[in-house]
Amino acid sequence: MYAIFKTGGKQYRVSEGDTITVEKLDAAEGTTVTFDEILTVVNDDDVKIGTPVVNGAKITAKVDKQDKAKKILIFKYKAKSNYRRRQGHRQPYTKITIENIEA
Repeated sequence: MYAIFKTGGKQYRVSEGDTITVEKLDAAEGTTVTFDEILTVVNDDDVKIGTPVVNGAKITAKVDKQDKAKKILIFKYKAKSNYRRRQGHRQPYTKITIENIEA
């Protein structure tokens, strides 16, 4: 059984027990979060496709960690004009473990 859900402007395909990283959620570590925007649920031959979401479906997950990704460097440069700018960015994320998929 797996489901496709949407959070943070992205879509994720998950099964029970999967650990994924999603865009930062406003939840403390160790708490449980619920996702209601379930787009598709597949259970063997039973396929439920939402229009746009599946009614009554939800995913519960446990928040494992709130962290930041590795730093990426942004370097802007224009030739022959002595223009150089260096900037770094660390994107915050939330690591979750899928506990239950209800459809």
